[in-house]
Amino acid sequence: MGKKIATVLTNYFEDVEYTQPAEAFKKEGHEVVTIEKEAGATVKGKQGEAEVKIDKGIDDVKAEDFDALFIPGGFSPDQLRGDERFVKFAKSFADANKPIFAICHGPQLLITAEVLNGKKATGYHSIAVDMKNAGVNFEDQEVVVDDQLVTSRQPDDIPAFNREALAVLAK
Repeated sequence: MGKKIATVLTNYFEDVEYTQPAEAFKKEGHEVVTIEKEAGATVKGKQGEAEVKIDKGIDDVKAEDFDALFIPGGFSPDQLRGDERFVKFAKSFADANKPIFAICHGPQLLITAEVLNGKKATGYHSIAVDMKNAGVNFEDQEVVVDDQLVTSRQPDDIPAFNREALAVLAK
């Protein structure tokens, strides 16, 4: 049976880091629910290729309603982590040991939620120091899996990211 994946994103997300995994998840029968400040808004990717209509506002969702959390990269995660509601939402997935998939700058939201200490993970090279300072065992690999956490560095890593995220969802 398909899983329900909470996807947090706002303007200037990295287009392919949302579109390609979302497509892969849907193809396997999973439901991708987009979440931003307000339902019905349209957010645009930083490359100008993707526009995404938001399904739910952050005030209308709870982690209990979802099976996994997906955080695409770009400038989106840094903006979202400035909003305590998104930080608490991300933290509740970690606290419940639910799958979390973060690519590129996606881990920035998890750093602010303080849920990466002691985890193996990766992310975009420019946030490697931030991740290490947050207690991450940083690995410069195309995909790093630590239990329910799947992380990747950049768009080139998407095939590996999708493969491992789908494997975690299949468990």
